[in-house]
Amino acid sequence: MNGTWGEEQLIADGFERVTVELEWYDGLRAGLAGVGGEPHYFDGYGQYTGDGPGEYRVWPAPPAAVAWEHEQWAIRLRWSGQRGEGAPDPALGGVDARYDELDALLAGHRQEPPDARLLAGEVRHTGAGDGPEGTGYWVRWRLHC
Repeated sequence: MNGTWGEEQLIADGFERVTVELEWYDGLRAGLAGVGGEPHYFDGYGQYTGDGPGEYRVWPAPPAAVAWEHEQWAIRLRWSGQRGEGAPDPALGGVDARYDELDALLAGHRQEPPDARLLAGEVRHTGAGDGPEGTGYWVRWRLHC
């Protein structure tokens, strides 16, 4: 990814916000984002290749899972603001009881179902940090060829 983009331009160009980042390694790997205006899980581990579209498996996220993901995201954001003070990462388990409870509730939803769609995802970043509304990442989806 080279450069940053403004939200208005991204929306005009058909990009949708990544509202929860579940995994990042040399690029965006997994999370929750709009796909056709509806919340979906996406998983593209091992597919990121740089500036071009990567392959992602996507599947719908039910409303309860979306609410739980956003609740867990808020816990993660609070930790992020405190990690410079040595606060332990709740993702390690045993740190925040509600975070752990949400992990258990979300485990099945985060598993790729057999009917997940394969889409190409072009990722852009606004330069903004993570916040309550989501990440600075946006994705434009298209059918994978």
